[in-house]
Amino acid sequence: MLRTIQTFELFTILIVIGIAFIAVAKSLFPRRFNDFVYVLGNSKYLKIYAREQKFFDRFDALLFVNLILSLSIFGFIYLKLSNQVFAPNIDVIFKLTIGIGIFILIKVLLERLIGSLFEIDKLIDQYLFQKISYKNFIGLFLVPVNLILLFSITPSLIILYIIIFLLLVVNIMGLITTIKTHQSLIKRNLFYFILYLCTLEIAPYIILYKVFNS
Repeated sequence: MLRTIQTFELFTILIVIGIAFIAVAKSLFPRRFNDFVYVLGNSKYLKIYAREQKFFDRFDALLFVNLILSLSIFGFIYLKLSNQVFAPNIDVIFKLTIGIGIFILIKVLLERLIGSLFEIDKLIDQYLFQKISYKNFIGLFLVPVNLILLFSITPSLIILYIIIFLLLVVNIMGLITTIKTHQSLIKRNLFYFILYLCTLEIAPYIILYKVFNS
């Protein structure tokens, strides 16, 4: 059902746009990109570039565009298999892309605000940098995954759940990295950090899951 001419055209355009942004990021920041692709198994990237972190980072912004496009395509495939979407539709993809982008951006801004309110700005800034890095890595990971799901194999909910599980593992790895890196600082602010996790890491995804399945 996913392999219609319209689906090929729409998703091919989105995937090409995502790859184009990745290529621009690699072209403008070749050394950083080479370090970034090994972020899962090597903390070198996080240690080096956390010091250069800015409120608006061009490298992260370029990869973020690919992230929301890749998540939108994957989200559409999930909705399609869940019988919530019956045909590839530009309107649906547009809403998914805008919704995912706004959700992530608002979440980041709220996290920065809460970090300021609880006076744990340093911890939150480091955590956000690591989390954004892992999310952008997920965007890279989803490019070949989406290509395989769309053009190679017939996707099923079981396959999608396995992929979602792998994505959760990547996010958890990012959280563990943060805890290990800043364990002394977290211990001093344990209550606030747990409150932060429950409020802005667990609750939003539960709400999002219910929205997707309502």
